[in-house]
Amino acid sequence: MNELDELYQQIIIDHSRTPKNFGNLESKTNTACGNNPLCGDSISIDMIIKQENLSDLKFNGHGCAVCISSASLMTQLVKEKSCQEVKELFELFHNMLTKDEDSDLTKLQKTAVLKGVKEFPIRIKCATLPWHTLMAAINNNIESVTTE
Repeated sequence: MNELDELYQQIIIDHSRTPKNFGNLESKTNTACGNNPLCGDSISIDMIIKQENLSDLKFNGHGCAVCISSASLMTQLVKEKSCQEVKELFELFHNMLTKDEDSDLTKLQKTAVLKGVKEFPIRIKCATLPWHTLMAAINNNIESVTTE
């Protein structure tokens, strides 16, 4: 394993053990829940949207290291962004894991470390579940998001 792979693994492990923005928001404007029945991942996202901007968000739940680290990295990336920017980041992240194109991933910042998940197709749903749940929350979709 090269040094870059080791660094990526360490970031994922750190975010899964001590996730950022973990918990619930008391005065949320939007919320959504998602689950991956195959893996057992379960995520909820609370957010406050003010004037089309994500002023705050937190996630809660349980799951594998990939799912929890993806949620943690995602919340750090999208906090205080406009809803339109978040939608663009979702597309970039989703395409990174599901398409064969090479895009400029600099906008994803540290979240781009999850690109390695693409080598393990069964884990793609684990990494994308928080993002699909995020989009459901932005769209105020009250139905639970599922990866199946």
